[in-house]
Amino acid sequence: MKIIKSRGPEIFDIELEKDLLAKNRSLAKENRKRFDRSNILTIDIMGSIGSGKTTLIKAVLKRLGMGEKVAVIAGDLTTTIDAERIESEGARVIQVNTGKECHLDAHLIQQAVKRMRLDGVKILFIENVGNLICPGEFPLGAHKRLVVTSVTEGPYTIVKHPYIFKEADVIVLNKIDLAKPMKVNISQLEKDARKINPQAAFIRTNAQSGTGIQKVINGLGLKT
Repeated sequence: MKIIKSRGPEIFDIELEKDLLAKNRSLAKENRKRFDRSNILTIDIMGSIGSGKTTLIKAVLKRLGMGEKVAVIAGDLTTTIDAERIESEGARVIQVNTGKECHLDAHLIQQAVKRMRLDGVKILFIENVGNLICPGEFPLGAHKRLVVTSVTEGPYTIVKHPYIFKEADVIVLNKIDLAKPMKVNISQLEKDARKINPQAAFIRTNAQSGTGIQKVINGLGLKT
């Protein structure tokens, strides 16, 4: 089989990308300093559309029971659907719509934080735009990064998208109740994840039922 590997964009695009990523890293450092000064633990939640990011956040919020001591920045292209779902758990929520952009960036987080009331907030969750490629390249200043994948995405999701999983502190395999009908080997997915990132905690969940949610909380170092 012949394989054609991309050599990347033209020189102009390479330089532009380098500048963009460098600027984002600089802003992410500023965000981290802001979170540290305010003593707010910040967690970037990444994953595909439909992997269960919002459901996972809702389940964690319900288990924590901290109300407005938790804030959430919900990223999406156009809608407020996820923000409205999360708001029902009592957390402070702000929606960030990116339009055509496939990820949040540090500047957008900076703008969101300026508009949020963060007094008394102990934990900030950032729900990134549903995507397993772009978000990994754009740190936001969060203390921890969690990637959600699900068995409904098939048996090769992790090996096909290794870079975002390399960036994770916690990897969550969601919808484990559907593994059998989807004919997906959970153990193999875990092996794939541990081969790519042996340091990350790997947690199996069914966010709808609450299975594994306490392990997610423990893996992130949160207190109930």
